[in-house]
Amino acid sequence: MHKRTLWTSVSIAAAAVVAAGALAVPLLGSTPAAPGATPTSPSASAAAIPAVPSVSAAALAALPEAQYSAVIAGLVPVEHTVTEDTVFHLRADAPLFGADRHTAVARFASKDFLQQPTTVVGLRREGAWELVLTPARRQLPSAAGVSGAAAQTSAWVPAASLTRVSTPSSRVVISTKDQTVSIVSASGAVQQRFSAGVGTADTPTPTGVTGYLEQRYVDPSQGTGDHPIQLTSLHSAAADEPYGGHDGGLIGMHWNAATSGAVSHGCVRLDADAVAAVNALPLGTLVTVE
Repeated sequence: MHKRTLWTSVSIAAAAVVAAGALAVPLLGSTPAAPGATPTSPSASAAAIPAVPSVSAAALAALPEAQYSAVIAGLVPVEHTVTEDTVFHLRADAPLFGADRHTAVARFASKDFLQQPTTVVGLRREGAWELVLTPARRQLPSAAGVSGAAAQTSAWVPAASLTRVSTPSSRVVISTKDQTVSIVSASGAVQQRFSAGVGTADTPTPTGVTGYLEQRYVDPSQGTGDHPIQLTSLHSAAADEPYGGHDGGLIGMHWNAATSGAVSHGCVRLDADAVAAVNALPLGTLVTVE
């Protein structure tokens, strides 16, 4: 596999999205929760939850898009694991807010780089807000120092922007110690387990964090044959571009002949059966690295 070009097709697709132009969006403000939404967190005090600020279409279009290659300082780092989520699509482009929920810091586009509905993973509902994971970085590892950068980010989005799609019944657990990938049920039972190649000591696969299956596509030019590349929302926490390209240090799961050992630039290498098993899971499925 050509290590410097694993995500070349992602970059080409993203460029096509930019060329297509931004989508028109309605004015967003304080609105009721979307139908079928996840329940409000019982621990959140209604008085302490801020109202959703109005964001005009022009202001929304001017915000940076929270896509795989973006670095947006206002996003919230995620440095823990989670086991439950709800998958949504966006009604239109939507603003993303940081921890204070006062000022929009980014924009979630309703279509992803393949011009398919963007997969949005919700973790918690609080009033008119949903806490969601994002595919963008908050900080580059080169700027983070010895502590490293967060491999996953989150933000708050107005719940009225969302349409519920599903609640995944399984999740993916990657063990860098055991060099395995497991598909685990909602009850915690291991349904399938496969051997996996993981990152080296210099370009490790990030651990102690949960992301999600963001998208998948086939690109034989990357040395992965006809096996779909499984793109996650996670990024390298140790290097800006460990593959030497311009893909934002993405962590993916993909086919490779070598499926054991610390052998990759951070991605997870799988055999054909493992790729097929992950490919059968819906987008938005949680991916935890231990």
